[in-house]
Amino acid sequence: MGILLATLMSLILYVIGAVVAAVASSAPTGRVLKFAFGLFIFGFIVMVAVNYFMMPAITVPNMLVINLITAIILIPALAAILKPNNFMEKKLFIPLFSIFGLGLLLFIAVIITSFTVLDNAHNTITVKEEAEAKPLSKDETPITVAPEFARNKIQKAMSVVPNAQFYDLGKLQVQQVGDEIVYVAPVEFADFWKFLRGKETAGYFTISATNVNAQPTFEEEPMEYTNSSYFHKYVKRVIYNKFPQYIQSGEAQIEVDDDGKPWYVQTIYKPMHITNKPNLDKLQVVVIDPVTGEMNAYQTDDAPDFIEGSVSSDMATLTNDYYGKYVHGWLNSVFGKRDVKLPNQSGTESGVTPMFDENGDMFYFTDMTSPKENIDSALGYTLVNARTGELTYYGGEKNNGIMDSEGAKQIVNKEFPEKKWEGYMPVLYNVDGNPTWVVNVLDPNGLHKQYAYIKANDSDFVVFGDTANAALDAYRMALLQDPGNTGATGDTVTETVQGTVSRVVVNSTEQGQIIQFLLEDDTTIYTVNASKAPLAIFLEQGDNIEAEAQLLDNGTATIEVMEIEGLTE
Repeated sequence: MGILLATLMSLILYVIGAVVAAVASSAPTGRVLKFAFGLFIFGFIVMVAVNYFMMPAITVPNMLVINLITAIILIPALAAILKPNNFMEKKLFIPLFSIFGLGLLLFIAVIITSFTVLDNAHNTITVKEEAEAKPLSKDETPITVAPEFARNKIQKAMSVVPNAQFYDLGKLQVQQVGDEIVYVAPVEFADFWKFLRGKETAGYFTISATNVNAQPTFEEEPMEYTNSSYFHKYVKRVIYNKFPQYIQSGEAQIEVDDDGKPWYVQTIYKPMHITNKPNLDKLQVVVIDPVTGEMNAYQTDDAPDFIEGSVSSDMATLTNDYYGKYVHGWLNSVFGKRDVKLPNQSGTESGVTPMFDENGDMFYFTDMTSPKENIDSALGYTLVNARTGELTYYGGEKNNGIMDSEGAKQIVNKEFPEKKWEGYMPVLYNVDGNPTWVVNVLDPNGLHKQYAYIKANDSDFVVFGDTANAALDAYRMALLQDPGNTGATGDTVTETVQGTVSRVVVNSTEQGQIIQFLLEDDTTIYTVNASKAPLAIFLEQGDNIEAEAQLLDNGTATIEVMEIEGLTE
């Protein structure tokens, strides 16, 4: 239906021109209409084919361009048929070229409006700005397995797919299934001939997005309507036929419900005014059954609960772009650039990186940098809610001067030049009050090698580890041993602990002396740097202490302030 409607609208300017020719031409009206109708049928057939494959959304800019192209081809053809020895009558010249001129003026007006409406598009973003930047806490879940590594593992497991020669691996999509964060990847048709023979795909893979040692699992769920199907089974075309006046954002992605059934999910929007610019406050999502082709459209935050990414990563990137560039309007983004911020493109999906908070809500993360060249520090970062599209910007003093994501990746790249290991998927989050970049280290074949923890405000402070937990523990110890580290910030909770020392060990390092001890009836390992509590080097079994401790999530704690009975009183 959408293709037929788009085709009819593609020929409006030609029909107007044909009517003008019938009225103004010296040729008999019946003859003009006869040839005009024949060219209309020819143009209709051609445009059905063109629109079938191109699927242009029925918007003012798209239809105007297509009308101009079809009219420029068909109207001169009509004039040539009517007067083969005289290409165009003089009496037709002025009215027909007036039509073309009017169409061209409308096109120029659309282009100008597309720039001026950018301010309005910026204002449709739901924004929350935090005065104090809050790095991501340990309760939030960054995706610690790079998609390149996950894809590499799944590719090696493709042999478990029935008739594997028919298929390639589709786009990876991260989501929460049960209590686990996983990548979901459908198998897609390898090419047109495989589609004709196979008719339906075999299913999808899942693999943990937080456990580098996890193995992929294949689920047999045959699907007919997919991103790699053709003709009336192509997901984008199925959606286009029902919603031709909407623009589709990026490629449809697969998400799995609580019963393991896959669904294709596509973000769509109706453009503002006579442009193709989105109203970011009125995004919708289409959910399509890949078996039957049945679909429903929802407001993004009203989508079924199992859908995490009803706002696509492409739309999140566009939201970041509009938010950062057009803060004071389009003209300022070109000339003055006051307060302009540009999103880095270091993310795993269209320049952003998905992550989940402690409530299971998904957000798209990206850091923002200055438009000025040779500036490698971040101005702050954004989190875009993957269901509501709401953007939260963190840009307070805490993050002033920290390196941006590109800088974090470069630190890793320079560490292993001989091995050609590179950094992927940098994510900023909180380690005991310190803004920290966590970066995956992969080899040229996409195999995971290490994790890198980089102190965001000190490019020389880097710790590597083979596992996420080992790297985190080593990084925390390095923070404790660093005399220049300020310790916990106001965002880190400390607790008062007291008790009797049951075990104590003093270690000497290049950075100074580190004291670790246990308290009676307490298995927590407490650690204190002698630079913070000099008398702690005299700590003995049986001493009673009272301290302000920063409790970590791995059974350890760091001491910020400590009093030892008989020594500090």
